[in-house]
Amino acid sequence: MVIKIGEIEPMKVTPLHDVHVSMGARMVEFAGWGMPIQYTSITEEHLAVRNAVGMFDVSHMGDIIVRGENAEALLRTLLTNDVRGVPIGQAVYAHILDDEGRILDDTIVTKIRSGEYLMVPNAATTPKILSWVRKHATTQEIVDASDRISCIALQGPNSQKVLQKMTSYDLSAIKRSRGDFVDLSIEGNPIPVIPRDFKPMGFLTEVFSFEMTQKPIATSRPHTEFAEKCYVSRTGYTGEDGFEILLENPSAKVLWNILLHIGKEYGLLPAGLGARDTLRLEMGYLLSGTDFDGNETTLQTGPDWVIKWDHDFIGRDALLEQRQEGDYRSLVGLEVVGKGIPRHGYPILNNGETIGKITSGTLSPSLRKGIGLGYVNPPFRTIGAEVGIQIRETIVPARIAKPPFIER
Repeated sequence: MVIKIGEIEPMKVTPLHDVHVSMGARMVEFAGWGMPIQYTSITEEHLAVRNAVGMFDVSHMGDIIVRGENAEALLRTLLTNDVRGVPIGQAVYAHILDDEGRILDDTIVTKIRSGEYLMVPNAATTPKILSWVRKHATTQEIVDASDRISCIALQGPNSQKVLQKMTSYDLSAIKRSRGDFVDLSIEGNPIPVIPRDFKPMGFLTEVFSFEMTQKPIATSRPHTEFAEKCYVSRTGYTGEDGFEILLENPSAKVLWNILLHIGKEYGLLPAGLGARDTLRLEMGYLLSGTDFDGNETTLQTGPDWVIKWDHDFIGRDALLEQRQEGDYRSLVGLEVVGKGIPRHGYPILNNGETIGKITSGTLSPSLRKGIGLGYVNPPFRTIGAEVGIQIRETIVPARIAKPPFIER
C-alpha cells in the first residue's frame, strides 16, 4: 500500500498505519515508510520492553521466499553464515556481501519447510536484495511476499504470557532462533475490539507452500471470532525474549488490537522505532544504513560467528585478503565516562587526533549514560582503552567497551 499525493514521491505505509495514527503515535518517514517513532515516550516504551512487554509493527521489513530443490545451495552462495543442514524452523542470522566483501545487508533466514526458506531483509534494502537474489538464482523460485505479509513483534519478559492466551500451542517449545506455524484464536466474543464484519483469512500457508490450497485453517473451536494460522518465530532485535508473528495483511489490525487488550494485565505498551533503536543499541546490534552503509565488510562490523569460512560464498575471497592484511577499521562499543550523549558522525579522538567516528549513539534508558558504536583505527580496538568523543565544542572522555552494554 502506498500514499499517492499528486506528483509527490509516494510513501509506503503498513497495514497498521491507521491504527498508529488513531492511537496518537508520532509518525515519521523511515526508509521510505511512514512509521511510528513513539506513542508516549521512548524511555517509557524502552523500559516496558525491558521489564514487561512491548509491541512493535515491523511490517515494513521485506519477505523474500527462496524455494526449490537447490534453494539451500543458492543461500549458501549468498550468505556469510551457513544454512547447510539446518532443521525446519531454524533461523540463521547472516550478512549478504558483494564481490568485494562489502555488506549489502544483514538478514535473518528461516527454513520454513524442506527446500523453502524465508529471507527477511531490511526495509530500505529489500528491492536491492530481491534483485541480487534473483540475479544469482538458477532453478530456484524467488517470491517477493513483502506486500502480503504483516509482522507484529512482541518483546519482553511477559511476551509469552500474552501470546499464550491466544493458542493451545505450547510456546515454550519454540526455542530461541526457531519458529513454527501456530493457530492463534479467540473463542466466542470476549474481546470488543473484533469488528462484527471481520472475516478470518487463515491463508498464510499459501505463501509458504507449493500448493495453493485456498482453504481456511481447521479449528476445533466452533465459535471462534478470530482464527489465523500464523508463523511465529522467537528471534528479535531487543535482547529480550519475544516473538515475531507473521500473518496476512487483512488480519493485522485485528490481531494488534486483540494483543493490546490481552496485554493490559501484563504491562504491554505499543512501542515505536525510537525504543527499538535504543533497545538494539544497548545490545550492540547493527542498524543497516547507519552502522554499515555499503562500504564496510563483515570483518569490520562483526560478529565473528556470522562468518562460516568452510563454505564458498560471494565476497569470501575479499574477506580472506582483508583478514590477511589486517589493517582495517573495526566497529567497537563506547561508553561515555561522565555526562554526554554520543551521536552519529561525532569524531572519536585520542590525544587530539581523530581515530574514528560514531555511527550510533544514545543515552541508554537502562544505564542512564551515553553509549555508542563507532569505527576506530586498528591500534585502538583494545577493550578498556581510553578515548575522547567530540560532542559539539567539548571532548568527553569515553572508553572502548565490548557490547552488549547490559547483561541479559
